[in-house]
Amino acid sequence: MDLTKFIRDVADFPKPGIVFKDITPLLLDAKALRFSITKMANEVADLDVTKVAGIESRGFIFGTAIARELGVGFIPIRKPGKLPWRTSRIEYDLEYGSDAVEIHEDACGADDQVLIVDDLLATGGTLEASISLVEGLGANVIACSLVIELAFLKGRDRLGNKRVETLVRY
Repeated sequence: MDLTKFIRDVADFPKPGIVFKDITPLLLDAKALRFSITKMANEVADLDVTKVAGIESRGFIFGTAIARELGVGFIPIRKPGKLPWRTSRIEYDLEYGSDAVEIHEDACGADDQVLIVDDLLATGGTLEASISLVEGLGANVIACSLVIELAFLKGRDRLGNKRVETLVRY
C-alpha cells in the first residue's frame, strides 16, 4: 500500500517555513491505519520486545496498537506536567524550538527491551531524548519504529547504531 497517498503537506505549520506531514488522512482510513500498524509490528517481530514506549501524542496512536499486536505493555512518554507520579525529564532542541519529555520512574527497568514508537523522525531530537529517558531507567532500547522519516534532516545520525524502521521516507 502506498501510504504517501494518505499523508498531506501543510505549509507553514507550526511556524513559517515548516512543511508539516499530516497523518490525519491515514488515521481516517481504516485500511491504511490497519496496514501501518501491522507493518510496524511485523518489522520488529524478530526482536524480543518487552515494552513499547510511545511518544506523545501521535506515538500513542501507533504505540498502543503495536503493543497489543506484540502482546506487551505500553509506556507513555509525555510532555512535561502530564504524568501524575514521579518522573524523569529531559529537555531537547527541535528544528523549530525546544521542548521536554517525561516518563514515570518505574515505567521500565534493566529487564526490559523497549521499542520506541512515534509518527515522525525529523532532526531526531525527540527520539534521542526519549531513548535517553528509557535507557536512563536501565532499560535497553532495541529499536525505534516510525511512520514517516524526513531523511534529508538526517535524524538517524543522532541515534547512533539504534535500529530504526520507517514506513515512508521523504
